[in-house]
Amino acid sequence: MSLRQIRLFGDPALRMPAAPVETFDKELRRLVSDLEDTMLEAPGAGLAAPQLGVGLRVFTWYVDGELGHLVNPSLDLTEEMQDGEEGCLSLPGIFADTPRAYGVVAKGFNMHGDPVTIEGTELLSRAVQHETDHLDGILFIDRLDPEQRKEVMKAIRESDWFGKENITIKQSPHKITDRRY
Repeated sequence: MSLRQIRLFGDPALRMPAAPVETFDKELRRLVSDLEDTMLEAPGAGLAAPQLGVGLRVFTWYVDGELGHLVNPSLDLTEEMQDGEEGCLSLPGIFADTPRAYGVVAKGFNMHGDPVTIEGTELLSRAVQHETDHLDGILFIDRLDPEQRKEVMKAIRESDWFGKENITIKQSPHKITDRRY
């Protein structure tokens, strides 16, 4: 449908837990389409609604040539762990080895409200966990050990994008009055 601006680290929308989707309608289908278009253009392996400033439990992924989305996910993780490089479209150019479960079974819904189950390992597992974290207001850097996090925060502060305002504030179409209550 359209490309949307991806919120960057420091934007409060990235730290807010997202609300469950309750209505599976045209607006939700438009959001999924916007997530897919924006993720593919970036390009990225996943994108969650909060990264577009939308506080709903929806994300998309593109891993190994497979494009998908999940609404209201719940995860069952394997006990076996993997360590691997992880990045985020909301933290451009920042990467760090991040521990994740090796496998995942994710249950939720598609944009039409039909039940969906996704099973994956390695990169798909990592992407599903990463995007679900976004829905809970968690960034991958929150999963790093203190020393790694310190190094990553230094790299963020030195990046050319850090601190640049990328929040679009819309003006109300309603007349603003001087009325006091």
